Amino acid sequence: MPEVTTRYRPGTPCWVDLMAKDQQAALDFYRDLFGWQGEVGPAEFGGYAICSLNGRPVAGIAPQMAPEGEPLPPVVWTTYLASDDADATLAAVNAAGGTTLMPAVDVGDVGRMLVASDPTGAVFGVWQPGEFFGAQVVNEPGALTWNDLHTSDVDAASAFLRSAFGVETAAMEGMPGYHGIHVDGRAVGGVVGLQDDPPGTPSHWRVWFAVDDTDSTVDALVKAGGTVLAPPSDGPAGRSALVADPQGAAFAVITVP
Repeated sequence: MPEVTTRYRPGTPCWVDLMAKDQQAALDFYRDLFGWQGEVGPAEFGGYAICSLNGRPVAGIAPQMAPEGEPLPPVVWTTYLASDDADATLAAVNAAGGTTLMPAVDVGDVGRMLVASDPTGAVFGVWQPGEFFGAQVVNEPGALTWNDLHTSDVDAASAFLRSAFGVETAAMEGMPGYHGIHVDGRAVGGVVGLQDDPPGTPSHWRVWFAVDDTDSTVDALVKAGGTVLAPPSDGPAGRSALVADPQGAAFAVITVP
C-alpha cells in the first residue's frame, strides 16, 4: 500500500473532505463504495469524521455547518493544499487575487486551516499540519489518487498557483490542454479548462479516487443512489468516470493501468 509517512510539501494536495447534508448517510455510502471506516467525531470538532482505509486516514466527512444567518455550504468535495504557514499563505492568496472564505483558524492541536477561492472562483482549503499532516494512504484502490483544477481561465489559475503557493505549472506530454502542477519537480496535480465539463460547470477542484474496476464501481454507485455525470471511458491516465454521490457531491473514479 502506498503509505505517506512525512509531511506534504507546500502546494501539494494533502487532504480532501466532504460537507454532507446527512453525515451518517455519507459515511455509510463511502464505506460500501470504497471500504472506508469512519464514525461521527467529537462534538468539539463539530462531529468531523476521519475516514480510514485499512487503518490509515484517507478523507474527512462532516455535517454541513455555517455561521448563524449564513446559507449552508454546497455538498462538495474540497481539496486542501499543504502549507508550512497558513497565515503567510493566506496573505499570499489575497495578494495574488484570491478571496478569503474562512480565515485561518486552529483546529485544536491537529493543525491550522483556511478556505479561499482563486480569481476564477475555484474553492480550495489550506492545511498547516500540527499533529495531523493529511492523507496517509494514496494511489491505492479506495484512496485519493489525483486532484485537478478545472477552471474558466487556465492562465489566470496557473499564475495564481505560482504566486500563492510557489508551485510550477507546465503542459503535460500526451494530454493536449492539460497542465501539471509541479512541486520539487514532481507532478502533484493538474490544471485544465472547462471544455469537457458539463455545460454551466463553474471553476472547481476535482477529486479523483482510485478503484480496482471503474465499471463495477459505477454500477455499485448507481445501485446505492448515486448519479453518473460522465460514463466510464478510456483516457491517457486510465479508465475513468465522473459521478456524484446520493447527496450530489461530484468526484471522479479511475482505474490506472
